[in-house]
Amino acid sequence: MQALDSVQGHILISTDIENEIERLQNELKPLRVVKFFEENFKIEHAKLVTKEAYISESQTKYIIIAAVEFTTVAQNSLLKLLEEPPKNIEFIIISPTKSNLLPTVRSRLPILKTERSHERGVLDMNLAKIDYKEIFSFLKEHARVSKNDAKTLVEEIYFRATVVDRLILSQRQLDNFDKAYRLLDLNARPQSVFALLLMSFTGERG
Repeated sequence: MQALDSVQGHILISTDIENEIERLQNELKPLRVVKFFEENFKIEHAKLVTKEAYISESQTKYIIIAAVEFTTVAQNSLLKLLEEPPKNIEFIIISPTKSNLLPTVRSRLPILKTERSHERGVLDMNLAKIDYKEIFSFLKEHARVSKNDAKTLVEEIYFRATVVDRLILSQRQLDNFDKAYRLLDLNARPQSVFALLLMSFTGERG
């Protein structure tokens, strides 16, 4: 279980939404947790979230936004709030699929996949300092992974970059992560996808 002071806003990808909400409510006690769970999250629900977010709090309050589907209008209306949340407010978005969420929403918060959250292995590489030798070694080690395993590795690279190494990703890097999933769905070679992602970290330095 995460220590309370390390829990921050994030996106959870899980098909078991109700259990995730219950788990979070138990984990985050005694802090206040307000949930918005809808089959289809619409603009009227986004307005309620915004109203709740601006109720001042002396301690951290977690607002859970969970839905099977999210309308584009509702997501767009929350962008500024997600980027600049009021004091002591943390957002946790729960969706059954990553593709439900706009790239602009996904770029605001780190993405975690709950099925692996308790066994997540942190990649043994510092993306702020990664060099070509490390990239070559990674590509060689993961030359024959399956499509699903490749997608998991992409998530772990993102987790390493944003949560562990605390890097602020450039727009090009964010676009590359979106592109990586599309390429893997089109059966691109995982090595090529990993190279696209990892090489972008060497290119951002200097």
